[in-house]
Amino acid sequence: MQHSALTRGIIICHCCEKPASIKQDGQTCPRCGTHIHRRKRHSIAYTWALLLASMIMLIPANLLPIMTFKSLGKGDPATIMQGVLQLLEHDMLGIALVVLTASIIIPVLKVVGLIILLLTVQLGWTTNMRQKMLMYHFVEWIGRWSMLDIFVVAILAAIVQLGSLASVTGNTGATAFAAAVIFTMLAANCFDTRLIWDKHLEKLEVFP
Repeated sequence: MQHSALTRGIIICHCCEKPASIKQDGQTCPRCGTHIHRRKRHSIAYTWALLLASMIMLIPANLLPIMTFKSLGKGDPATIMQGVLQLLEHDMLGIALVVLTASIIIPVLKVVGLIILLLTVQLGWTTNMRQKMLMYHFVEWIGRWSMLDIFVVAILAAIVQLGSLASVTGNTGATAFAAAVIFTMLAANCFDTRLIWDKHLEKLEVFP
């Protein structure tokens, strides 16, 4: 029969990972002083709230101009997709792929991944558990690279300042996109993966 630490009366500090008795639930960790809880409190509600905020911010991030690329005095503010097309027109294929991947593909994959994980817990899906954990680790790992296109725009704005020949400036869409990325990273951090396994153990009737 499968067991979890919780069924054996053991909980772990979320900060320093010191094991503690379940009787210490709600108390402070004797090592780091963090409040200890069986599971992250309100994990699902916080994750949903942050994920919805991220999805909302993705709308202006994709509709508002993210950067202005001017060459020989010509050029208008462009959205993410328009920026990708402009980079392609100027033979910057590598940078265009970076912006396309980091600005559109990865954010969509992260949002879809988190929605699946949240629905897994709320609807009690207990199939493909390891794949779902891999999905979470992917969402968490890719989060550190999500600001890549913002860095690209910032670097381009810093180095492509050739007067009337060429220039790149960031726009408000970049700010909205940065906010969406931050909300998604916070949502992934709030999600407690142990809830997935709790549902699995409930199906096995390990929990009373």
